[in-house]
Amino acid sequence: MTHPVPARAAMRAMPAGAVTGRTTGDAAGNRFCQGLGTKYQASSAAWMYCAGPQPHGRSGRFAHAPSAGGPVAGTPANVNAATFAEDVSPSGARGYGQSETSIAASGPYVVEAWNDSTGFFSACPSAKEQFTGFGFSNNGGRSFTDLQGLPDNECSKDFFVSDPSVTAYKAGGRTFFYVSSMFDSLNGLGRSFVALDACRVSGSGSRATLDCGQPILTGSSTQCFRERIGRHRIIRFCSFLDKDYLTIDPAHGRLYTAFSEFPIFSPGSTIVASACDLGNPAGGPGPAGGTPAAPVCEHGTHLKAVSRHELVGKPYLTVQRRDPGNCEYEGAYPAADPVTGDVYVGYEHNWGTNTFGVGPCAREPTTNVMAKLPRHCLVLRHVSGCKGPAARVAVPVTSIDTAVLPGFLPSSLPNDFPRVAVSHRAGTVSMVWNDTRFHAAGDILLQSFGLRSLRPVQRAPVVLDTPHGGGLSLMPALRTATADGRLDVSWFSRASVSTSLTSVRAVLGVNPRATRPPASNITITSVPSNWDNDNSDILPNFGDYTDSALAATARKPYVGSVLYIAWTDGRTGVPQPFAAHLPAG
Repeated sequence: MTHPVPARAAMRAMPAGAVTGRTTGDAAGNRFCQGLGTKYQASSAAWMYCAGPQPHGRSGRFAHAPSAGGPVAGTPANVNAATFAEDVSPSGARGYGQSETSIAASGPYVVEAWNDSTGFFSACPSAKEQFTGFGFSNNGGRSFTDLQGLPDNECSKDFFVSDPSVTAYKAGGRTFFYVSSMFDSLNGLGRSFVALDACRVSGSGSRATLDCGQPILTGSSTQCFRERIGRHRIIRFCSFLDKDYLTIDPAHGRLYTAFSEFPIFSPGSTIVASACDLGNPAGGPGPAGGTPAAPVCEHGTHLKAVSRHELVGKPYLTVQRRDPGNCEYEGAYPAADPVTGDVYVGYEHNWGTNTFGVGPCAREPTTNVMAKLPRHCLVLRHVSGCKGPAARVAVPVTSIDTAVLPGFLPSSLPNDFPRVAVSHRAGTVSMVWNDTRFHAAGDILLQSFGLRSLRPVQRAPVVLDTPHGGGLSLMPALRTATADGRLDVSWFSRASVSTSLTSVRAVLGVNPRATRPPASNITITSVPSNWDNDNSDILPNFGDYTDSALAATARKPYVGSVLYIAWTDGRTGVPQPFAAHLPAG
């Protein structure tokens, strides 16, 4: 049973090991990498780790093709969070493309992170070795300093593979940012992890800087297999962790991560969560001894030998067990309710595997799932006492994952991953996603559920991208509700099917209980991007998601009045991580 990958045969692979000494997962014989694209699909970062750089572009690798289309009046200022001068390896090799952005803010401080192609060509101990690039702003997002890669003193062993997530926390009068990523071995073998760096703002005003610590593990493989190669060499194959995302419960000083775990020898996946103690709002230690600058994270038990070859552990909390037919679960996204301390996790079921022409997944509906994790399950110990969520609900999805979109060059397929936000004021947890049931290139749909039982609030999902010109609507962003309980949602947009010019649009101030589409939406990008002319070493060139965040505050309701939006932008001819900010709806 195979899963064809559109257009990959036309790409020109460049072995990362030829430049950096790093061995890609494919070359090392990593079992997860060997099945990627044939047994299952995974993130853009997984493709980076497994396949190395994949240069591509309509106009050739070294072309510089600016976007077509003029400036759009009335849009917020658009700022590149990266710097082209920092996209060069120590040997002088330029990396083409930064994509898949995440953003967070508090007061005048903003952090954006992204998948950074320069890591393909940079060797440890260079800061550019990491696939996770990030930038810092001390002036409310008007400009950024490119900080290159996340700190990692042991980069010769493991490094940040990306799928970044950023979140902000105010405690003890100080501002903290947490940047997470997949975190895997340099040689392509061994255990797979999710890790974060805790970063603290030092100084103030125009002299403020961001100081980041060393990697802290928030997830780890729960299954490994040892195999002897020859007389003296024993190698370890482990389950693979993918597509991490963070959320913070500021009222209780907790940080939660959700991600997928892929087993070693069979397709399918599970959804797993972990918990970290960030300390108390005054900045002191929390129940597990964690502080804002040094979180203590619980992500499951250590591996124990169950046979001569197999080692097994337990995750902190399994949100979704593997599908009996091995239909994939992917795209986990958590949201916390700071009033109750409950956490909600959205994810997609049967993404990628729904394109197999035979087998149970061809008959299994594609859905987006919402799961509720009550606070009493989220204890600070190695393994939660709960066996799974207290409630779960699914909504049907008409998927875009079989599309080959103009200008969107895939290895990882387009996705329908949900984005989730809690509005305690409205009594809802809401999910947004792109869906093709009404237009072949997608709409942005909203479905809200009651916080207690997860009963749907609307009889049918509400379309947010109105009016619709028949073009693309893809990768919505949503993080938290505004102070008055409303939702701000942004997404990639095209005006028609006859263009590759891509903008970011948004709708502000949506009532989570709305039953009718909003009257209109607004444009965020000041210039559209012509993705037919972009060059990138990363597939897909868009990445897998966009992001948005309200500025974090230290007091209830823990969100400010400024909305920050982050996306991959191709206006320069090379994908870059852009940001904009505007008043929340």
